Amino acid sequence: MASHRRPKQPSRARVTVLTTAAAAAVAISSQAANAAPSEKPSKDEVKAKVDKLYEEAEQATEKYNGAKEKQEKLQKEISTIQDNVARGQEDLNELRDSMGLAAASQYRTGSIDSSIQLFLSSDPDDYLDKASTMDQLSAQQVESLKKVQEKQRELAQQRAEAAEKLKDLSSTRTELGEKKKQVQGKLAEAQKLLNSLTAAEKAALAAQEDRASRSAADRVDLGNVGSASGRAQAAFQAAQSQLGKPYVYGATGTASYDCSGLTSWAYAQAGVGIPRTSQAQANAGTHLSMSELKVGDLVIFYGDLHHVGLYAGNGQVLHAPRSGTVVRYESINNMPFQFGVRI
Repeated sequence: MASHRRPKQPSRARVTVLTTAAAAAVAISSQAANAAPSEKPSKDEVKAKVDKLYEEAEQATEKYNGAKEKQEKLQKEISTIQDNVARGQEDLNELRDSMGLAAASQYRTGSIDSSIQLFLSSDPDDYLDKASTMDQLSAQQVESLKKVQEKQRELAQQRAEAAEKLKDLSSTRTELGEKKKQVQGKLAEAQKLLNSLTAAEKAALAAQEDRASRSAADRVDLGNVGSASGRAQAAFQAAQSQLGKPYVYGATGTASYDCSGLTSWAYAQAGVGIPRTSQAQANAGTHLSMSELKVGDLVIFYGDLHHVGLYAGNGQVLHAPRSGTVVRYESINNMPFQFGVRI
């Protein structure tokens, strides 16, 4: 006999949960249908982001340059110390050999001097400290022993100095690697943004930069070059010969340059050595206001002094701007001017 019991009804709680879930699903579907697709950044927005990344990359580049310069300096200092230690050890060996020869001669005659015996012991310093035996030494022997002591102290000091510099060199190399990664990371991020542009947008940006560069070149007053000092004039003319060379971080020429690489190279052609980094170049001469600038003076930009160029006259600078560009002229007002430097 069939059962006539009524089917079990879903609980009120279950109905509420199902109803709520269905409503939520409908709402989400509605939002998804009505949501506007995320807009691709415009060419100008991409350019602004890329320019910011390039600026950050250049900040890291100058720190990289500073660490690299320090590394090279430490390597030279360590090499010099090691050479001095080697020569010092040879001198010490010669002093000991001469004392040993004297001892051998006295031994053969059967009359080895007590002073020589003490010198050949493990602690000649102790011997010299004993005033009672000093009068047993000849003046020449006293002088020889003092030279040995002095050379031993000098070698110990130089070895300790070399050890400290080697530790400093190790930490500098670590810093160098970190700065290099920072630069490469910023450049890769910028390139990724540029790759998101269409071919037409890339061409438009390139044309925009080319127009700005040609406009700046047209405004350069080459007649002002004669007003510069001989060294500044020679440096500026050297930099002019590098127009069109690409910017590469850490580069000092002549195939490519970064900003301070160009200025340090240019002044080197004028027979003047200036520091490697823009921050150090900022303190390499007399500070100038914008109105005091002459052709060939260094021009320092940004609050942290991470960019440098050469003044080209008529409100223009000659510089290596950033990755993706070449050595070119540009308006001095395109970047935050800090001060000029006359070498």
